[in-house]
Amino acid sequence: MTPRIAPGRLKELGPINWVVWKALSRAAGTSDAHLFSTLGRTGRLFRGWLHYSGMLMPFGRLGRFQSEMVILRVAHLRECGYEADHHTRLGRRAGITDEIHTRIVHGPAHDDWSPRHRALLTAVDELVATRNLSDDTWTELSQHFDERRLIEVCLLVTQYDGLATTIGTLRLDRDFETP
Repeated sequence: MTPRIAPGRLKELGPINWVVWKALSRAAGTSDAHLFSTLGRTGRLFRGWLHYSGMLMPFGRLGRFQSEMVILRVAHLRECGYEADHHTRLGRRAGITDEIHTRIVHGPAHDDWSPRHRALLTAVDELVATRNLSDDTWTELSQHFDERRLIEVCLLVTQYDGLATTIGTLRLDRDFETP
């Protein structure tokens, strides 16, 4: 598919966003992180979005392992290869092995989840499917997370669900060769 908006370069990004794009691309292990070279076209909005996103992951209170579980589950449910590519790599750094990744794809029904992780994945599934949580899911999730983290779960899921929508709508090319 052809991207609806071409990735920007210095002229479209401006000097600040161009430097940010180059640094984030290098950190991601690619010469052009298309998400950043495209969203960077929005000027200051891009930097505000980066700050917000960064406060959820990697600087959120959930912890990297759980955050990557959430993001990988959202990527799977939304069939967003772009998110899956990046967060498979990031997830490995956070301790998500191939076996755990397979369980994340399988979902909360997999037998080997702890009650905490099962509740988290159940919440992801419900939020993506219904844009809400049932009282039962909320009660179970609240047994494992404090109020701040409960809010953060909602924000993290909806952030990456919305990002998957943006990536799909803009038809961004993936940054890495698919196997």
